[in-house]
Formats: sequence, structure tokens, C-alpha cells
Amino acid sequence: MKKIPRLFIVIPCYNEQEVLPITAPLFLNKILSLAGAGKITPDSRVLFVNDGSRDRTWDIIRMLSKQDEHYIGICQSRNRGHQAAVLAGLMEAKELCDITISIDCDGQDDIDAMDKMVDAYLEGYEVVYGVRSSRETDTFFKRFTAEGFYKFLAMMGAEVVFNHADYRLISSRVLQEFANYKEVNLYLRGMVPLVGFPSTSVSYSRAERIAGESHYPLKKMLGLAVDGVTSLSVKPLRLIFGLGIFIAFVSFLFCIWALVTALCGKAVAGWASMTCIICFVSGVQLICLGIIAEYIGKIYMETKQRPRYIISERTWKEEE
Repeated sequence: MKKIPRLFIVIPCYNEQEVLPITAPLFLNKILSLAGAGKITPDSRVLFVNDGSRDRTWDIIRMLSKQDEHYIGICQSRNRGHQAAVLAGLMEAKELCDITISIDCDGQDDIDAMDKMVDAYLEGYEVVYGVRSSRETDTFFKRFTAEGFYKFLAMMGAEVVFNHADYRLISSRVLQEFANYKEVNLYLRGMVPLVGFPSTSVSYSRAERIAGESHYPLKKMLGLAVDGVTSLSVKPLRLIFGLGIFIAFVSFLFCIWALVTALCGKAVAGWASMTCIICFVSGVQLICLGIIAEYIGKIYMETKQRPRYIISERTWKEEE
């Protein structure tokens, strides 16, 4: 039987001044509830990660930390994106706790699923994924594209958990090993399974956002999808190779057909068909070059070895 763990709830925040005063007490109540049940230690914490917000989010986090010792926070030097914010919180917490649970600030993920996550950890699991039981709250377009994306990732050979975002429990033991992954291009929901260790999942229902507006529009979702595919799989490059062979083979057959037609004294069908073929092949070439360029761009960013996050402030430093 494992000892009672110290839990850090890691919450990335970007321009969350409207929702933070509502959800912060919910996270605190969950900490107190789990501690009261003897599942976590009383000195567990709620760790907010301010991702370079432009509103009063950091001021609110600092105020909360002064109101209750269970609230702590770190502030990034600038906005670096959701994935980098989650990573910053996890890396900050790995030396301070036994387990972490990452969750978004908007209140959409069911907080009560944390009870099942902690229970699973006490049973021996080191990673517990929060998996959505349904997508009834999503629009048809978002539901169709999201589920299609997970299936596409699996088809590309990436190891991902279907309908899992960034709501998960990770032990400090796993985080110590995860720290050895130095990628600049982050897709955490695909990277965590690569570490290994015993894992399981718990299902939960996702609600509507409590307040404020979503910070993940279609453009960011598409960007995350591209990062997911190119960070976890090289299969698109292999598909390009296969497509090139196929087109070369078809072109070779057309050459034979044109030669035989010419030797038979028949006129080769002219301009329209040739133009269509040239346009088709040119379009395929541009698509292939775009995919290759995406991978080259990723390599370029990795070779720079720039920091993935920079922490400019900590609330507990202010208290010393």
C-alpha cells in the first residue's frame, strides 16, 4: 500500500480573470475533501500557472495565495501557449509533491473525477488519464473533427488515448523521467504515453465553460493537431514516398501509352489532358514540399534548444 501522497493540482491560466474567482474555490474544496478523506496530505496545493495573461489573472492568483496557503502560483515571462504552461507547472511541481493532476481553469472538466484518479494511483497506477465519456456539449463540427483527429493519429502510428486531452494524474516518479524529454514542439497528450509505467483511465462528462470565452479557436486547434502529427510520427513522410512512387508509376504508363500511340501514327490527345496532368502533379509536389517543410521547421526549432518556458515570478518567493 502506498503512503498518502502530496497532491499538486496544476492549472494553466491565460486571461482567466472572469472564471478564476469561480473555479478556484472549487479546486480548494476538492483538495480539502480529498485530504479529509485521508487520500492526500493536508499540505497539498493548487498550483496556478499564469501563461503571460494580459488581464488581472496574475493579480488574482497572488491575492488567492495570500488568502489561503493551499493556493500557490507561478508566472511565465510571456505567453508561450497552453502546452508549455502545463509543462512548466508539472516540472515545477515534480520536486515538491508525490502526484500531480493537470486540469484546465474553465471548469469544464469534472473535478470529482480526481477522486477516482487518486484511488487509481493508490492502487498502483502511475499515470491516470481523464477520458471524456461523450462529446454531447460539442458542436457537430468540433465533435466530428476531434474524434477524426484521434483516429487519424492512431492511423499514423502515434500512441494516444482516445478522447483524452490534458486532464490527467501523473506521479512524480513519472515526471522525473518525463523531464528527460527535451522537445520544444510539445504535444503532451501524445508524449506522456511514451514514458511508460502502469497507466489506466477514468471517464468523466465535460460541461460547458463556466464563464469567459474559449482560448482555443479553430486556428489554435489546427496548430495543435499539426504539432500532434509531426511530433509523434514520421508516417506522413513515408506516405509521401509511397505517393511519389505511385505517381511515377502512373506517369511511366502514360509515357508508354503516348509512345505506342505515336508509333501507331495516331495523334496524342492534346492540350487539355496534358494540362490537367501537369496541374495535378504540381499540386501534389507542393503538398509534399509543405509536409517536408513542416518537419524541417520542427528540426530547426529543436536545434536552437531554446527554453520551453521561463518563470518570472513565484508567489511563495514573495512570502519569504
